[in-house]
Amino acid sequence: MRLDDPWDEESAAGWDEAEGAAVDGAPGPGEPEPRPGAAEIYLEVHRSEAFREVRRRYRRFVAPAALAFLLWYLAYVVAATTAPALMARPVVGAVNVAMVAGLGQFLTAFLLTWAYARHARLRRDRAALDLRWDTQELTRGAARQATGGRGR
Repeated sequence: MRLDDPWDEESAAGWDEAEGAAVDGAPGPGEPEPRPGAAEIYLEVHRSEAFREVRRRYRRFVAPAALAFLLWYLAYVVAATTAPALMARPVVGAVNVAMVAGLGQFLTAFLLTWAYARHARLRRDRAALDLRWDTQELTRGAARQATGGRGR
């Protein structure tokens, strides 16, 4: 197990303290300054403005799109249960309004999938990738410091 694993359980404050180490978490005499671990790095990134902007862009697209699709689906279900005569009305030959609306559900799902992928590619992927690279560089630097400058 890696020592800088953020999911590793930390010992309670004051327990398992090495001799000469301060109990409050500050370095003891002659000890180097503590280095940020992966957990601190990820929390710092999570609090960053760039991360909040990526999340904001995600929510600005997903919330309205999901709401619109849910309303469209509920309208289809309500119309099918409350207005069977309307849904049975023929459009072309044996194709009725219910069939057209049902196929419209599939078409809408595919269009929303395409729109989501396009939005992610144009509005979020570059910023998210930059955050990922920054985070990896920070964690690599912390790992190098923890191992005394040696590579993994």
